[in-house]
Amino acid sequence: MASLFTHALVAASLGTAARAEWRKDARFWFAAIVCSMLPDIDVIGFGFGIRYGDLWGHRGMTHSLLFAALIAVPWAVRLQETARRRVLLALLLWVITISHGLLDALTDGGLGVAFFSPFETRRYFFPWRPLHVSPIGMGSFFTARGLRVLESEIVWVWLPVLVATAVFWAWRAWRSSRSSPVPEGQEPAVTARAESDLLN
Repeated sequence: MASLFTHALVAASLGTAARAEWRKDARFWFAAIVCSMLPDIDVIGFGFGIRYGDLWGHRGMTHSLLFAALIAVPWAVRLQETARRRVLLALLLWVITISHGLLDALTDGGLGVAFFSPFETRRYFFPWRPLHVSPIGMGSFFTARGLRVLESEIVWVWLPVLVATAVFWAWRAWRSSRSSPVPEGQEPAVTARAESDLLN
């Protein structure tokens, strides 16, 4: 798997695409971060004898597109009141949850990701896999191997994500400046000029 730090970073970046009022709500950010990390809840199955390649094994059902929807929809229903906003928020949280499996499919170890589980249990990797697979367990992460994993994620995920987020924010600020209302005190002058043109 990719590290939980990287999953959370991608969630935060995708969360910047949310509506302004959502971004001001701490509950939205909590939901986004939880959705980005929740697929790895399947690791508890190891303690119950569930094998890696089983339906509920690591990178199995909880990394699927269906599981992402089952997680995103209840959050959206809880956080929004109108149907349209619930749909939009559910879609965003679905994408954030799916991002977990997409990152895992870029790693160089373990089994692939069962995106279409339970309908198809085949596991997938992307052809290009630049990320070193992260060890399971926080204790194992803070080792030399964990540092190598973090280095690969900084190069191939963190930097591109931060650059893309900065570009997006710059574009949003530019668009906002172009659509900003007429400053107070200027509108009457514009109106007076328009009336003068009509009279002439």
